[in-house]
Amino acid sequence: MERLNSEGFPRDRLLWVLTQPRFVREARRIDACLLCRAHRVNDAGLCDACHATLSDAEMRLVERWMNGTGP
Repeated sequence: MERLNSEGFPRDRLLWVLTQPRFVREARRIDACLLCRAHRVNDAGLCDACHATLSDAEMRLVERWMNGTGP
């Protein structure tokens, strides 16, 4: 899976995607959520709606992006 597509990544791949800086950087660059492709993404490449549905493991990875330490 080398590119972001118009439908975003499948939810079951999010943990892996969040460990791939190229995907997060691209989502931020184009301002499109990694999962649903909505605009206005945070530093982890997720919109507010998708961010609100994260599991504990996903949230730990997102917090690393949000505090600037990355994956």
